Amino acid sequence: MTTIGKLDNTPVGTIWVAASATGLVSISLWDDEPRFVAEVARLTGHAPDLAAPPGAIVTSALTELDAYLRGELRHFATPIDWAVTKPFQRQALELVCTVGYGRTSTYGAIAAQLGRPGAVRAVGQANATNPIPIIIPCHRILGADGKLHGYGARGGLETKAWLLRLEGSWLI
Repeated sequence: MTTIGKLDNTPVGTIWVAASATGLVSISLWDDEPRFVAEVARLTGHAPDLAAPPGAIVTSALTELDAYLRGELRHFATPIDWAVTKPFQRQALELVCTVGYGRTSTYGAIAAQLGRPGAVRAVGQANATNPIPIIIPCHRILGADGKLHGYGARGGLETKAWLLRLEGSWLI
């Protein structure tokens, strides 16, 4: 069973969170509940139970996200259900998770760490389709030129820049 919950009135707007019994399956920074429910259904193969209470994993993620957005949390402990990712995407996003708070890396560096230096665009695509933004910190990944390139959440690059400024790793 997949449950959902939301965090309202954050500096980046409403945040929706969904989790299976084993971990997070989706986070959305869009206000649109039907869009989020459809995305969760696409990722998991079934619609979340909208009548069920959020559950411990969703509640944990919401608490951690709130603390993170207030600058009080640097490391997330809520588990991730990697079953919603494809094999290459999982490999790339697991490396993205190693980029620490206040640090950045590049798509090329992640591709090189994977042993596939020619897979820069594939790493970019893995980040672009990251189902769990913020907790899987794709905002910390920059282009080879050190600039921001793409962010699929509400606010786009400005949201990515805001998250990096929160962490003290990006001065715009």
